[in-house]
Amino acid sequence: MASPTIKLNTGAEIPLIGLGTWQSKPDEVINAVEYALKEAGYRHIDCAWAYGNEKEVGEGVRRSGVPRSEIFLTSKLWSTHHQRVEEALDESLANLGVDYLDLYLIHWPVHLNPNGNDPKFPTRPDGSRDVLTEWKLSDTWAQMEAVLAKGKVRAIGVSNVSEKILERDLLPYAKVVPAVNQIELHLYNPQVKLVEYLQSKGIVPQAYSPLGSTNSPLLQDETASALAQQHGVSTADVLLGYLVAKNIVTLPKSVTPARIKSNLEGAVAAAKKLTKEDIAKLDGVAASGKQNRLIQPPWGVDLGFDNWPVRVQGK
Repeated sequence: MASPTIKLNTGAEIPLIGLGTWQSKPDEVINAVEYALKEAGYRHIDCAWAYGNEKEVGEGVRRSGVPRSEIFLTSKLWSTHHQRVEEALDESLANLGVDYLDLYLIHWPVHLNPNGNDPKFPTRPDGSRDVLTEWKLSDTWAQMEAVLAKGKVRAIGVSNVSEKILERDLLPYAKVVPAVNQIELHLYNPQVKLVEYLQSKGIVPQAYSPLGSTNSPLLQDETASALAQQHGVSTADVLLGYLVAKNIVTLPKSVTPARIKSNLEGAVAAAKKLTKEDIAKLDGVAASGKQNRLIQPPWGVDLGFDNWPVRVQGK
């Protein structure tokens, strides 16, 4: 089954359902990517340098036999690389074994010290993250625009960026409006206002952790489960279809073949069955007392999001 698509502000089509690869072990992700493309009908793979499995994702792409031109491939610029975007992109391209990306994202709007004590998460002597607070996100974005102009990427975007940061630090200086903002979106963190804002700007929202990240805690939700029973689909189908129905690109992660297949087919089926009333009911679940943001790395800087609670290690 093919995923439905939506248009980016570049005019390109992006499949609304993609395979996420965060926390997928290198040995497992080869098979997952190969199966998703070759057997399950996926044409959208989301990865990142920081996940440590780009080489294996690339191997899965090659093993699938699906032509590169048919695959929408995303990777992300890590936080220690903001001063050298093209060099970091070239490393990701080499890891993946491809000569362009369909989408390249700034992973977090936070620049970590590239000369710190760790290549991914440098820390200060007190244990806090070694963030270069004087660095301007607009300087990173200018480099993103440069690799876009060179044709090394087909579209550029951001991830984990709030309306506040977009309005203050990026859009006033941008020549190119981000095509995408990939954020934590799910039943318990729907970020309804942010999604509406992004869509008003022509920025496509993407949902990571759509089932609630590790162990898929949202599968136990009573409202989603009741709607699943009502429509004859699974709770996972409702959770994914809820996002797809709102034109949010949805990136469920799995390395299990049956789950990879059912995530795509179920999301498409549920998105068609859910009514406007169902969507409104699901939109209200978080506001009824279940709001819970699950991914909050302790950056030590204000990212401008609503509901950014306790310090938790995350994506």
